[in-house]
Amino acid sequence: MNNGKKVLLGMTTDELKAVAKSLGMPAFTGGQMAQWLYVKQVRSIDEMTNLSKANREKLSEAYMVGAMDPIDCQKSVDGTIKYLFPVRCSDVSEEAAPSPHAPKFVETVFIPDGERATLCVSCQVGCKMNCLFCQTGKQGFEGQLTAADILNQIYSLPERDQLTNVVFMGQGEPMDNLDNVLKATQLLTAADAFAWSPKRITVSSVGIKGKLKRFLDESQCHVAISMHSPLHEQRAMLMPAERAMSIGEVVELLKQYDFTHQRRCSFEYICFAGMNDTLRHGQAIVKLVKGLECRINLIRFHTIPNVDLPGADEQRMEKLRDYLTSHGVFTTIRASRGQDIFAACGLLSTAKKESITQ
Repeated sequence: MNNGKKVLLGMTTDELKAVAKSLGMPAFTGGQMAQWLYVKQVRSIDEMTNLSKANREKLSEAYMVGAMDPIDCQKSVDGTIKYLFPVRCSDVSEEAAPSPHAPKFVETVFIPDGERATLCVSCQVGCKMNCLFCQTGKQGFEGQLTAADILNQIYSLPERDQLTNVVFMGQGEPMDNLDNVLKATQLLTAADAFAWSPKRITVSSVGIKGKLKRFLDESQCHVAISMHSPLHEQRAMLMPAERAMSIGEVVELLKQYDFTHQRRCSFEYICFAGMNDTLRHGQAIVKLVKGLECRINLIRFHTIPNVDLPGADEQRMEKLRDYLTSHGVFTTIRASRGQDIFAACGLLSTAKKESITQ
């Protein structure tokens, strides 16, 4: 996929300067490369025309930009577009079936909505968390995306100039690939790279001890926590990660940070009829988040194979929303987008696509 060449996409300006110096070029050449990559978003080294021809040739011998176009797309009736991106991956799982060396892919979802346009990016091929209601978890874990893999979903997106915000809510658990996720978000927000505001980026998590704290300390991006139940035993049944870091521990950690100004904290909550949308659950949520500036996003459950969970209807979701709102917890019902192309929350999986390429 890369002909043995190293990928420039995903490198910081300091790393690009080190590349320049290693090839006998002045360090400022690395700054020029950063401009070509992250401001002008070129596809090849040949386009870096303020580098001498000799330096471009020298750079091309060992390096390439590394951008990769999506190989497939599906369009929903509601305008949502799901793209299939090839990825290089680091830390490929040896258990990845049928072969750890087989081609890997991730799904990325573009969601236009009036003046807003959101991109839902992936950070892993598959996922280790195995949440009961999520199709990605049924795929298992197959590999970590590199920072280049993550950024390429934005860099090579046909609609990239329309984007207003990015959410790390695609395939994978961001805190389980924290180094690469942090590097990608740092490049997105660095003044000498993409120069986005952190307010344009939301990173989700089930909550992983140690990793979530590090993210909160090292990033100013918004955070979204997958709650799905405020009750320990029930959440553990739905989400095995609850055993390692409970939702109570997650909330106590979040209370140590300021979410009253620029940064936002939200909770994702898939509603299951009669299971987690009752008055008891509403009361428990109010008690759990008391004192924390946050919002709750209620999400409709999208059925996946071999999982017998009852989705809540609009009336039940509205009743829970109204209860939480009346008790001081700002709550919304998220519109379901892209369900007809399996692009909605919890439906992303590339297992079938990967098996076809073998």
